[in-house]
Amino acid sequence: MTRGFSTRSLHAGSEPDPATGARATPIHQTTSFVFDDADTAADLYALRADGHVYSRLSNPTVSTLEARLADLEGGTGAVATGSGMAAFDAIATVLASAGDNVVAGEEMYGGTSTYLTSIANRRGVEARLVDALDPAAVEAAVDDDTAFVHVETVANPSLVTPDFERLAAIAHDHAVPLVVDNTFATPALCRPIEHGADVVWESTTKWITGNGTTVGGVVVDGGTFPWDHPDADYDELSGESPAFPIDFVERFGDAAFANVVRQRGVRPTGGQQSPFDAWQTIQGLNTLPLRMERHCANARAVAEFLRDDDRVGWVTYPGFEDHPTRDEAARYLDGDGGMVTFGVAGGFAAAKALCESVELTSFLANIGDAKTLVIHPASTTHAQLSAEERRAAGVRPDMLRLSVGIEDPADIVADLDGGLAAGERAATDAASGGDHK
Repeated sequence: MTRGFSTRSLHAGSEPDPATGARATPIHQTTSFVFDDADTAADLYALRADGHVYSRLSNPTVSTLEARLADLEGGTGAVATGSGMAAFDAIATVLASAGDNVVAGEEMYGGTSTYLTSIANRRGVEARLVDALDPAAVEAAVDDDTAFVHVETVANPSLVTPDFERLAAIAHDHAVPLVVDNTFATPALCRPIEHGADVVWESTTKWITGNGTTVGGVVVDGGTFPWDHPDADYDELSGESPAFPIDFVERFGDAAFANVVRQRGVRPTGGQQSPFDAWQTIQGLNTLPLRMERHCANARAVAEFLRDDDRVGWVTYPGFEDHPTRDEAARYLDGDGGMVTFGVAGGFAAAKALCESVELTSFLANIGDAKTLVIHPASTTHAQLSAEERRAAGVRPDMLRLSVGIEDPADIVADLDGGLAAGERAATDAASGGDHK
């Protein structure tokens, strides 16, 4: 019997500790693990046997988190990393080589865009940024040298959702995988693997952990992509490995990609997650479904308040009927998420004043905290992009990105009301050449 999502958020991948009977997952804060004998050590290093060797490779606490996230996403295996960007780097390292290209939706997190255009390109990998809402544009960009197609479940910060099933069909027609960043939705709201994605990754720093204490990431293997297909070109996965005397597909079957990511994407770079951080993230997963319900409800209340306020120029929220991808959000998401973006009618001066005057809301660079957060993307999270790249990513100069927390909604609204009042005064002062006090 398949248990419900809330039950699996608490129980998947864990059992009472066999040595002590402890019900909570222990923190195995150790660097290394004792071998039974020399033959066992050799087999573990050659990947002929399963087990723990060194915590840069795997660790029991981290393995519990990985098993739970793989279960919740509907995958066959997972690898926890030190951050979300470490997860994406591991994926790109395994799949893309010099001479390849990555076709990616241009509306995405600034860090991912910068990685593709200024890090991956130094390795000889071309970034082809396209409108992921236009399947024809995606198909036109994919060719024989494409390593993978990449999109976000809910784009950061434009909040658009692509048609996963159409994009998966395009990618698969060209024998390449669809990779999806599921950070903004989490598996509580969307499971892209159910809609054709082959690999999912997330920054677990955000809603998965949910309390602003722990940086982390995860790669989840969907387990369905035919890495050994004649038209697929992935030497790290199919055929004898360049580093191990095995064929990963033959050895690990439908979890081949997760194992290659661990051994070839994370092990050599030190991008692993620590046992303590994994334990912290497990605590977050225990309450993920409840928190996401509250995030979604509060975001709707805040979005409606902002939409009805004359001091606000525009509001973007996936739950509104006029949202450009409302149909896709309704089709693929089990809720509209905890994010709202908006522009203050008074322009940049008003937006700046709002960020600096709110009291309950925190002005900082994170999302997915239980607390409400605000930031100005054009000058922070997407500042490394050119003005043209920011426009393509859906980042307007006047945009504020609001990560709505789980506080009492009336208190969030009251705080924003005060921020909008401060913004209105600042805009008036700026127009008259005065100083806002």
